[in-house]
Amino acid sequence: MTTLPIALIQQSCTDSRPDTIAKTVAMIRKGAALGAELVILQELHTGLYFCQNEDVAGFDLAEPVPGPSTELFGALAKELGVVIVTSLFERRAPGLCHNTAVVLERDGSIAGKYRKMHIPDDPGFHEKFYFTPGDLGFKPVETSVGRLGILVCWDQWYPEAARLMALAGAEILIYPTAIGWDPADAEDEQQRQLEAWITIQRSHAIANGLPVVAVNRTGHEADPADGSRGITFWGNSFAAGCQGEILWRSTAAAEEVALVSLDRQRSDRVRRIWPFLRDRRIDAYGNILHRYID
Repeated sequence: MTTLPIALIQQSCTDSRPDTIAKTVAMIRKGAALGAELVILQELHTGLYFCQNEDVAGFDLAEPVPGPSTELFGALAKELGVVIVTSLFERRAPGLCHNTAVVLERDGSIAGKYRKMHIPDDPGFHEKFYFTPGDLGFKPVETSVGRLGILVCWDQWYPEAARLMALAGAEILIYPTAIGWDPADAEDEQQRQLEAWITIQRSHAIANGLPVVAVNRTGHEADPADGSRGITFWGNSFAAGCQGEILWRSTAAAEEVALVSLDRQRSDRVRRIWPFLRDRRIDAYGNILHRYID
């Protein structure tokens, strides 16, 4: 298989979990009908982004893995014969929850999972209240379509995470995402944030010689504690090739199912001319393990 057709699903979410999931299922079916063998969903796609404020009732949304969502999307993966990357609020134990990406194999089984390692705590993104940092490390998930280097949202700003996935043999870097603007920010500031987000991920593709796929949500979601505020998720899901070239990019507001074909042999060709992994000075990088060098 020299190419891998993937479907990127960018959608808005509502406070109706059944309606949101039904829309997701319909979009997955569309992606499979277009010929996708790998379907990638956005971060926490089963409902609203509940981390805008701190509310203990939010923990009611957490579910076990395996659980209802993995059963539903696993059955769909088996029916359609595709691999699906989902993103769930995992309840591991009472008072212990993770932001977890789960990969469903073509036969409906769980191929593996990744627990988000970098947890933000910013206005409108109070994730440290809900999520325990991941403890599974940066390990690709082995699937029938290749080794998937799955990271989640805030992880996308850290070159160390992308590098460790690459060193562990990932063939694609995948970022399910929920990121957007504070509507109060000036338009030029919003644009700077968006372009920085795209640029940092393209740099991971270049530095590691790997394709990158980022799938973000779209639409405005009001802050439950103050309906006059909220987050406008900026969409702009995209796929980039091994030299950072944009293969496809969505708009900000559209709900889209996009089919992108990745050249599975391109990493090998690019790494021959840009052998960054060969020339790394692993003998001189010890200080990278320090928080800061005084």
